[in-house]
Amino acid sequence: MNDTTIYQDVLDELDFEPSIDAANIGVAVENGIVTLSGHVESYAEKAAAEAAARRVRGVRAIAEEIQVRYPERKKHADDEIAARALKIISWDTALPDGAIGVTVQHGCVKLTGEVPWHFQRIAAENAVKKLGGVVAVANLVTIRPAASASDIRQRIENALRRNAEIEASGIKANVTGGDVTLQGDVHSWNERRAAEQAAWSVPGVTRVDNRIAVT
Repeated sequence: MNDTTIYQDVLDELDFEPSIDAANIGVAVENGIVTLSGHVESYAEKAAAEAAARRVRGVRAIAEEIQVRYPERKKHADDEIAARALKIISWDTALPDGAIGVTVQHGCVKLTGEVPWHFQRIAAENAVKKLGGVVAVANLVTIRPAASASDIRQRIENALRRNAEIEASGIKANVTGGDVTLQGDVHSWNERRAAEQAAWSVPGVTRVDNRIAVT
């Protein structure tokens, strides 16, 4: 697929996504690498724009340079953001009580702590990224190892084989402790992402280095 087609498809996908005002988002494509620029009015909108671009066939990577510019009336003090973040995290039944720490500086939220599962780490990020005043989220929450490397590798291989979206024969998983490196070739960005999600779904995985190439 050529860059011109990818460019138009990304524009169309941004326009199609109802949670995005694409008027101030710029798109450039070179060798399948999409650069998003411009500005939006919330961090959630910024994340939605990146997700929309990733859905487009032929996209090999995203360079995301969108800025968050809150209208003056919607700006929030850091202490207010931190208090709201802690409250919304405490409401999430998927997260262990008191496991997540929050610090905020100039609208940038940093999450720390340790949880047993990757989905809990993502749940913490999802809980705060839609809050007003947030301009960036640094998710430093770690995952507590809970299984041997051989057990993790076997579970990942089984998960890849079960997933209808993935051609598992083209993917190899190397495991050291809880660190997983995925290598191989797939035919689409969605297949690459599905393989990474399959690896993260295995208990004991603390890091996934996705080196799968989209060909």
